[in-house]
Amino acid sequence: MTDSKFALYISIASLVTFLIVAFFGNQNRIENNQKPVMKTELATEPIAFKNAKTIPLPEKIDLAGEEVPLEIADVRERLDKELHINSYWHNNTIFLFKRASRWFPIIEPILEKNGIPDDFKYLALIESGLENVDSYAGAAGFWQILKSTGREYGLEINRDVDERYHPILSTEAACKYFKRSYEKFGDWTLVAASYNRGMRGMQNALDHQKVDNFYDLLLNDETSRYVFRILAIKQIFESPEDYGLNIIKEHLYEPYVYRYDTIRNSTDWVDYAKEQKTTYKTLRIYNPWIQDKDISIGRNEYYIVSLPVGN
Repeated sequence: MTDSKFALYISIASLVTFLIVAFFGNQNRIENNQKPVMKTELATEPIAFKNAKTIPLPEKIDLAGEEVPLEIADVRERLDKELHINSYWHNNTIFLFKRASRWFPIIEPILEKNGIPDDFKYLALIESGLENVDSYAGAAGFWQILKSTGREYGLEINRDVDERYHPILSTEAACKYFKRSYEKFGDWTLVAASYNRGMRGMQNALDHQKVDNFYDLLLNDETSRYVFRILAIKQIFESPEDYGLNIIKEHLYEPYVYRYDTIRNSTDWVDYAKEQKTTYKTLRIYNPWIQDKDISIGRNEYYIVSLPVGN
């Protein structure tokens, strides 16, 4: 017998065996008053969508006192999109509330001191979620500042220290950018958009398209969404119940309570933490700008270290 004929007989035998097993298996189900389970019978409505509903847009909304032209169709739709995304992205939005409870009390007075509208605190939320994260482009910290930009606005960035992660100093640096951008554009909405695209990029877009405001610009998807993400988070934070969020105050994170120490000598941070009756982990949580296990301090340098109070 040739190999090809042998393979054919084996295939036929396998098929016959399969049909016999399938037939008697189905007969057994019928005899036991069971019917084959069909995929459609297992399908149920996903829990996440049982209570989903469309969300009405606010009658009016502004960014830093500058009213959003909701009469423009695409403006309404872009805000509509971001409101729905953030309203139904519950786990993410809830944690924005939790972290904001800890960090807004630090950010808000710095914005006010520098003459920056309070709405710009929401920019930090959409940039980082108020976490000290790093982007693929090399931006870092709450305000997602690039190394070159950070140094330009007075932040120290080296092996030992990266002040882009310092909640106070990075906010001060962001305020310097906002003030310079406002001097250029005289429009807070353009200032917010320029934080994503850059001042030069925004000016080039305005010049090329011969318009004078953000809402008349055709921009790349990221910058086009940027201002509307800020607006959506602002709206949800101001009226969480309207967007299906029951924010219980007792569940929010409390601000850290600090005491301060001044370091003027080169220091091993692990030993320093033990001297301060805390741990290296806690020291780094309270001082995310520390970048290494130790620090070398020059003759005229010093650093102010934040430490926990009590437990």
